[in-house]
Amino acid sequence: MRDKILSKSAGALTELELLEMILYASNPRGDTKPLAKRLMQRFRSLAGVLRAPPDGLRSVDQVGDATVATIKVTEAAALHLSHSRIKHQSVLSNWMDVQDYCINRLAHEPVEHFVILCLDNQNRLIAEDTMSVGTINQTAVYPRKVVNAALKHHAHAVILVHNHPSSEPQPSRADIAVTHDIEKALTVMGIALHDHLIIADTRCTSFKNLGHL
Repeated sequence: MRDKILSKSAGALTELELLEMILYASNPRGDTKPLAKRLMQRFRSLAGVLRAPPDGLRSVDQVGDATVATIKVTEAAALHLSHSRIKHQSVLSNWMDVQDYCINRLAHEPVEHFVILCLDNQNRLIAEDTMSVGTINQTAVYPRKVVNAALKHHAHAVILVHNHPSSEPQPSRADIAVTHDIEKALTVMGIALHDHLIIADTRCTSFKNLGHL
């Protein structure tokens, strides 16, 4: 596979082959294919493996601390690369990269996270803040907390993002109601709400596209 990477680039590898090469860093003298297969069966995809919690990884046979560390470093590097595509860039002209980053950031979280992306007066990403972490089907978020975070980062606009671990891509009535409450609170402070995104597996649902904003 090393020769394949050097001659054709790493993009020529399958997800399983990529995982084999990642695991090689923690087990350079062994055959990593069996472990890669077990991990892929357990977590269904390369992204699922990278985003899996350490305890979940350790539940797979022959996964120790060295393997967990290698996987989590790879995850951090991938997320950093995804974030670098949108940091200090206009989110409106890089909208697909923004959605990709949000999917990478939240798709495999086992409980709901509510995050805000703070933008400057040119709609460039300047900060990200986690407002709350909840359960598998809900998380509490308060308009005042969102406004305070936006003011702390001197944001001129924000994007709300939260995930649905249930894989349901549509917003609930509670999602819609709290979004409207947050929008009203932000408007009072002169801060725009560009969108609210729901991440469900590898899908990204936009409140604006649905007509809720």
